[in-house]
Amino acid sequence: MQKPPKIPESVLVVIHTPELDVLIIERADHKGFWQSVTGSKDRIDEPLIETAAREVGEETGIVIGSTLVPENALLDWHHCIQYEIYPQWRHRYAEGITRNTEHQFSLLVPHCLEVTLAPREHTAHLWLPFREAADRCFSWSNREAILQLPERLAAHNR
Repeated sequence: MQKPPKIPESVLVVIHTPELDVLIIERADHKGFWQSVTGSKDRIDEPLIETAAREVGEETGIVIGSTLVPENALLDWHHCIQYEIYPQWRHRYAEGITRNTEHQFSLLVPHCLEVTLAPREHTAHLWLPFREAADRCFSWSNREAILQLPERLAAHNR
């Protein structure tokens, strides 16, 4: 059975510690492609905060709403970007879809947690200082989001 086309609206979740160590994960389908947690809505009416929490759980095993990671640790930046979908991934979308809208979030965890990767999606993970994590990301939007982390957190805490 063929999967339905992906919805061209997604989330990017930068997972970090208070010291700004950032979790990045390596894509299974493209060795050397490191990124933060990303994923598309499962349905058009899925709230973005639910998409973000679901994707974090699916891709890392981190449960938002647990004692260790409370719901308020997930921060919606109320910022989105549009980008052209890489040609190698366009087949996942309906014919003619070439752009995606990505909504950005961050997730504060108490320390560098052990993660459980979805093996069909990711093969490795690293916790790195935020600048090093940004340098490893293949996606310009992911790099920029990680580099904006200190500024976004400062604005939120004002």
